[in-house]
Amino acid sequence: MRFTQTAISSVWVIDPDFREDERGRFFRAWCLREFSEHGIDFVPVQANLGMSLRKGTVRGMHFQAEPAVEAKLVRCTKGAIFDVALDLRNGSKTYGQWFGTELTADNGRMLFVPEGCAHGYQSLEDLTEMHYMTSQYYAPNAAKGARFDDPEFGIRWPVPASAVSEQDRKWPLVSR
Repeated sequence: MRFTQTAISSVWVIDPDFREDERGRFFRAWCLREFSEHGIDFVPVQANLGMSLRKGTVRGMHFQAEPAVEAKLVRCTKGAIFDVALDLRNGSKTYGQWFGTELTADNGRMLFVPEGCAHGYQSLEDLTEMHYMTSQYYAPNAAKGARFDDPEFGIRWPVPASAVSEQDRKWPLVSR
């Protein structure tokens, strides 16, 4: 795996090293040793799958608050997504900044989202699927979010939003 640190501390893009032959391809999607060698303390306890029917669907920006803060490792298993990490860590030099990258089933790219950062994504194709692992169990009482269209953050989604949940539309706007 190739690890690339983004401008946001502890947010990593991870590109796989494909092994291909006449049967297809193989790649490692997670390795405790390789993550540790890059200073990433991530041990998954839960895996989740999501499927978006329509191009333009936005999900996020989600995170879990204390006592259940979580890190996520996200990848796209079918189609393509624009995946975003938003720094919401109090005292962080990059608070309010976001990073986005395209994850596709073809490129195998993953995004590591550390604790304290919100996560969201937009489907770039119909019938897109994504898979992510978390470092904490889902805790409904700790589930929080930031508005995907909050002007304070200025996230630039690649296509107009075609579908957004009622919950994601109702997260409060952030004011500093």
